[in-house]
Amino acid sequence: MESVIIRTHNRSVDAMRPVNFERHFTMYAAGSVLVSFGNTKVLCTASEEDKTPPWLRDSGKGWVTAEYAMLPGSSKNRVSRDAAKGGRAQEISRLIGRSLRAVVDLEKIGPKQITVDCDVLQADGGTRTAAISGACIALYDTFQAMVEAGRIDQMPMSGMCAAVSVGMVNEDVLVDLDCSEDNNADVDMNLVMDGTGRFIEIQGSAEKEPFSHDSMESMLKMGADAIRTLIQRQREVLAIE
Repeated sequence: MESVIIRTHNRSVDAMRPVNFERHFTMYAAGSVLVSFGNTKVLCTASEEDKTPPWLRDSGKGWVTAEYAMLPGSSKNRVSRDAAKGGRAQEISRLIGRSLRAVVDLEKIGPKQITVDCDVLQADGGTRTAAISGACIALYDTFQAMVEAGRIDQMPMSGMCAAVSVGMVNEDVLVDLDCSEDNNADVDMNLVMDGTGRFIEIQGSAEKEPFSHDSMESMLKMGADAIRTLIQRQREVLAIE
């Protein structure tokens, strides 16, 4: 007998929560996006600086990096500001940075650094995947502003990137897990892909029993399908053909 899955927003196992990208959310950042995956909300803002990390000095290349933090009121229990800078936040910051750099030609930026800050306003699962998906739009808007102002010659992004969580709950493969699903997941996985369907990063682990090769393939396929939809949504928001 097939199990009957009851999910938030009356969605199927392969359906994401309602997704929304609100561009130009803040006044000062050239690129700012409030991204929502259901009840998860992350503010992504991109800032341009005329500097590069020491290891890139005199190379002519620029750099893209990211910082991630959960704000104190983003979950049921207050997140201290010290904890917001801890190991988990650093690991996710690096993940976001790697994901963005995978779709950027750093030589086209010149000796500049773009920092994308991803601040979780409300957490209900999938904060890192929402952050990557929103940060990509904020970064694109920043580069577009730099091109229009003549600070760089051409758009350095080769395409978009997006991310989604997938997992197994009671032997069912689910995409875009909310907090209640994530807390009960037997397998937890995060996928990042570019607009050509190539993987940028795969993070996955069994929380209880090991999972099979077939289950792995099912999660990859369901996640890839969801990311393709996300990237199409990004392109629509940015009016990119």
